Amino acid sequence: GRLPGLRVKYVLLVWLGIFAGSWMVYLHYSSYSELCRGHVCQVVICDQYRKGIISGSICRDLCELHKVEWRTCLSSAPGQQVYSGLWQDKEVTIKCGIEEALNSKARSEAVPRRELVLFDKPTRGTSIKEFREMTLSFLKANLGDLPSLPALVGQVLLMADFNKDSRVSLAEAKSVWALLQRNEFLLLLSLQEKEHASRLLGCCGDLYLTEGAPHGSWPAALPPLLRPLLPPALHRALQQWFGPAWPWRAKIAIGLLEFVEDLFHGSYGTFYMCETTLANVGHTATYDFKMADLQQVAPEAAVRRFLQGRHCEQSADCTYGRDCRAPCDRLMRQCKGDLIQPNLAKVCELLRDYLLPGAPADLREELAKQLRTCTTLSGLASQVEAHHSLVLSHLKTLLWKKISNTKYS
Repeated sequence: GRLPGLRVKYVLLVWLGIFAGSWMVYLHYSSYSELCRGHVCQVVICDQYRKGIISGSICRDLCELHKVEWRTCLSSAPGQQVYSGLWQDKEVTIKCGIEEALNSKARSEAVPRRELVLFDKPTRGTSIKEFREMTLSFLKANLGDLPSLPALVGQVLLMADFNKDSRVSLAEAKSVWALLQRNEFLLLLSLQEKEHASRLLGCCGDLYLTEGAPHGSWPAALPPLLRPLLPPALHRALQQWFGPAWPWRAKIAIGLLEFVEDLFHGSYGTFYMCETTLANVGHTATYDFKMADLQQVAPEAAVRRFLQGRHCEQSADCTYGRDCRAPCDRLMRQCKGDLIQPNLAKVCELLRDYLLPGAPADLREELAKQLRTCTTLSGLASQVEAHHSLVLSHLKTLLWKKISNTKYS
């Protein structure tokens, strides 16, 4: 006699759960039309191309032949449009910026125009020598005064010659200058020789294509809009349930550690990872690590410039990005320039959740010990150079010994 009553209660609870979940998803996706405006990017870029203001290696395919296919929206912020796509029978990622904030209440048929100040430099009459000096000054300000920068300037000028006619036109110079203003493009350019960063495939104005987005574990591969709906504990659990087998995770972790090494000993200075999350731990079909997003990787010079002398009351006030934090000098009430945690310490915190669950029994204790040591590394000590390399080497060796001479290596 009680079963009908229990059924009603269960039905009511399920209905309430569905209603609450639907409401949360609706609220989160209510800004979807503002978040995914790839058509705006294409209209503005192609308009500038047809006017002869910009140039690029894929402009003709994008604007005349329509050979660049836009697919799934991957944007996580309105100003940075990211889409998966197809070009020349290859999976690609399409990236483009929208400068002005879009009005979500605008009519759907209206095409908002962004400010075109992005293509205002260099001006007509600028010589190649002046453009070279202008580029060198920009790179010094963003990467630091490094002896390797003239070589990078040469690569920029070589890249600017999109049509390979051995000269740089004003439209080509405007396009490559606009690209340099994009943080991720500057990082791709600086790390182009590193295997763990996506390869640049083509550009038009400040729109550019990279290799297709790397594979991720199931929760990390969720649409960017849905990720914030998952509590961190559930995110970690899903990572363990749906992620690759442990030996494959060990191989991916070795690649991540190599990437940290690349950032620490780069040809064009040191770079900081300022958002260390599992969502950025991607991999190829053969489980080689690929950084999923370089937006939150920043040159040391840029981080120091932001932090040095900044007013603060506590260390939380001295934060660049999400987790690049410097100490606060409470006497002077100013941020210091050195970070509290180096890249390796933050990555090791990430690897504790990524590697310890499911680790072989004969390895788990030593691995946990190595990761604990790693997470205590400080960015303030003079020991960072030697100790950093030693800890990183020990971790890589420990993991590699376990998977070497197996199908996973």
